[in-house]
Amino acid sequence: MTIIIVTCILSIKAKGLIPIKIGLIGKGNLGTYLLKKINKVQVLPNTKITSILDEREKARVELPSLAAEYGCEAFRDINSFLQSDIDIVVECSNIDVAKSYALKTIEKKNLMIISIGAFADPSFVERIERAAQESGRRIYLPSGAIGGLDALKAAKLAGGLDSVTLTTRKPAHSLTTDQISAEQTLFEGSARDAIEQFPKNANVAIVLSLAGIGVEKTRVRIIADPNVTQNIHHIEASGSFGEFDMTIKNNPSPDNPKTSHITGASILAALANINNAVVVGS
Repeated sequence: MTIIIVTCILSIKAKGLIPIKIGLIGKGNLGTYLLKKINKVQVLPNTKITSILDEREKARVELPSLAAEYGCEAFRDINSFLQSDIDIVVECSNIDVAKSYALKTIEKKNLMIISIGAFADPSFVERIERAAQESGRRIYLPSGAIGGLDALKAAKLAGGLDSVTLTTRKPAHSLTTDQISAEQTLFEGSARDAIEQFPKNANVAIVLSLAGIGVEKTRVRIIADPNVTQNIHHIEASGSFGEFDMTIKNNPSPDNPKTSHITGASILAALANINNAVVVGS
């Protein structure tokens, strides 16, 4: 399988002796978080973001100063970016950008996609899987703001997973501009429809679907609640394996309340495991 949901992933560079050079697509909240943690704080030994890409016109002024601040090279052209000395590309932008760059990237580099909502499109999944198989490259999908994916994957492989339901409850202001005084269900339906209507809030639903029973069968509820301050994800699953019930309460990112604070950390954990000789989990 060329698409790997990164609860933990196999090492591609033994024992952390060879540096990993990362190419970053996207310089928003998550991209800046990674630049700070990896290049300045150096939380990942032998790992550095060496290249950053942004083809937008406004990046012509912004990108060089950002690259200089974090000690990497700025690119405004995807072809030049992919020809630079990088081992893996990390996409930290949005679904449209992920779809635009993924096929060309996977022909030349391993790829970590953060905008997992792109995988709600079955034609994209088919094309990116085929391209990865032909190039021999790997695609990594971090688990993001949830846990429990190992258990779902195990139940699925054993043929014992029948139903998966995700209920996401977030502070109202992060989901709607309407002033509401009581909780309000904004969406109820399939994971595929969830990512279409809430593309910045439903990545969790898609990674859950990929680990489990797919985007059509995975049921999702999204609730705006003015009385909570955390992003709360409640997962229920059942089948011949038994029952699974898990709730994770994430503090929102201080820079972007639509995103859980742990999301950036999950990317770091996935990158760390690429360079580990011993990997815990699947």
